[in-house]
Amino acid sequence: QVQLVESGGGLVQAGGSLRLSCTASGRGFGPNAMGWYRRAPGKQRVLVALITTGGATNYADSVKGRFTISRDGAKNTVYLQMNSLKPEDTAVYYCNAAGWPTADYWGQGTQVTVSS
Repeated sequence: QVQLVESGGGLVQAGGSLRLSCTASGRGFGPNAMGWYRRAPGKQRVLVALITTGGATNYADSVKGRFTISRDGAKNTVYLQMNSLKPEDTAVYYCNAAGWPTADYWGQGTQVTVSS
């Protein structure tokens, strides 16, 4: 049984910062990649950022230069540092663990609200 526990969401003013954390637990060697997705009201869930076990990262164009994803492999924990937040970043953010070893897993989601 794989579990993902997220924390760090909340309400922040535009221009502010938040840091999301997600810790994965379960059997095996852990996921091949971990990442963050988000679903804004009325929209589909989309990739925000991901990081592989090798440290390669990928970001959505809308967050490049503002968000940074990092990972503690020993703890199976992934972080998303979000700076210069904008109202359009408001969404439910979901942690994802991919390739564990072949299945993907999701966290329960954490709300991020950016006020203007």
